[in-house]
Amino acid sequence: MFDRTFEKVTRLPVPASKAFAWHLHPGAFERLTPPWDPTQLLAYEGVGDGEKVMLRVVAPWPRKWVAVHEDFIPGVQFKDRQVQGPFPKWVHTHRVEPAPGTAAHDPRALPASSAGECLMRDEISYRLPFGPLGVIAHALFMKRQINAMFDHRHATLFSDLVDHATMAGQRRLTVAITGAGGMIGSALQGYLGCGGHTVRPIARKDGLSFDLDPVRGCDVLVHLAGEPIVQRWTADSRSRIRRSRVDRTRLLVEALGRMPEDERPKVFLSGSAVGFYGDGGDTPLSETSGSGEGFLAEVARAWEEAAAGAADLGIRTVLLRTGVVLSPRGGALKKMLLPFKLGAGGRLGTGEQYLPWITLDDQLRSMYQCMLDGRISGPVNLTAPQPVTNAQFAKTLGRVLRRPTLIPAPQRMMKLAYGEMVDEVLLQGQRVAPEVLLQNGFAFRQPDLERALRELLGKF
Repeated sequence: MFDRTFEKVTRLPVPASKAFAWHLHPGAFERLTPPWDPTQLLAYEGVGDGEKVMLRVVAPWPRKWVAVHEDFIPGVQFKDRQVQGPFPKWVHTHRVEPAPGTAAHDPRALPASSAGECLMRDEISYRLPFGPLGVIAHALFMKRQINAMFDHRHATLFSDLVDHATMAGQRRLTVAITGAGGMIGSALQGYLGCGGHTVRPIARKDGLSFDLDPVRGCDVLVHLAGEPIVQRWTADSRSRIRRSRVDRTRLLVEALGRMPEDERPKVFLSGSAVGFYGDGGDTPLSETSGSGEGFLAEVARAWEEAAAGAADLGIRTVLLRTGVVLSPRGGALKKMLLPFKLGAGGRLGTGEQYLPWITLDDQLRSMYQCMLDGRISGPVNLTAPQPVTNAQFAKTLGRVLRRPTLIPAPQRMMKLAYGEMVDEVLLQGQRVAPEVLLQNGFAFRQPDLERALRELLGKF
């Protein structure tokens, strides 16, 4: 009486072998987990027979979920069966099979010459907990949650497979990453790993130096490490922010110069920020715009100058002028969610300052294009093509969460807590356009703010 079944099938524009292999790479589970889902991966052994996955889920309270994989058929299928968790029964079959007939038109699909298509089929057989109460919960929200989860999973799989096939083709890279434990760095590892690329996290040694063994012989070096900007600015914190970006980058480039030429990376992606432009008001800003004034602009300018030394070594160097990266798992959006959910969210200051944003997925995808596209070098704005003001952002987030946004943020309290940082980071803005990305054919997956927030927060 309380048993249910679920099926989701999507046609993918790649051979079954590639779609199946995607699931075997490191990071696949994290890529498939919706950004709004608080599930935490505790342990993951693989998808072979007898291998386990252990999760921390909220269903409806935090608890452990343990599943054992079984019925593994290489290139075809694997199953996971819950042995501990919220459902009396949960068996999930992941199956990939060749697609019959010709493909329906899809503007994202690859050319017919890409040699094959397949069907991704997810089937779940499950039994509801709590008897009749479980049936009611299923009708009210559980069924909708399962549908939303698998819509996300299949959309992510489709997008990733198209990215890897169109951007990289048959090329597979070895990528070394500093700051690999941060929000962007850890997500980048999963994204690249699922594409079959080799990722080498770089550990810090002591002070400002890194263990550069992972860099030797790699194709791409991605430099993301840096002291957090959002903190109270004191003389000490300002020094740490500057040294972690400018001095550390300079030392890193000097170390590359001491490497034998054949061991150096061919591409260097170095972090920067739209703070380079200072307070831009409502003036449209592109990569050719000059640097602004203020502490952040000065740090970003010196940071980029330090990184540019890699270009003198013959390394194609890209300076990633990143905006506000949106993810409910970290960064600015995570900090905003609680007050906005409580109905206490609102604009900052006048709200007229522009907020240059980008979703985490488009951040990863744009970095990927920068790695692979030999036409791209120098500064690149990593921001969505539709910047909004702070007031527009607050209103949109409130609408998505169905909460009022009438009360401005308590500016005086924020200044007491964070001091001058509030003025430069929160009350100033930049109307930034990603001209280099657009000129080189980059297609944003999430260019519209409201749609992006709904996808990030599961509010459809």
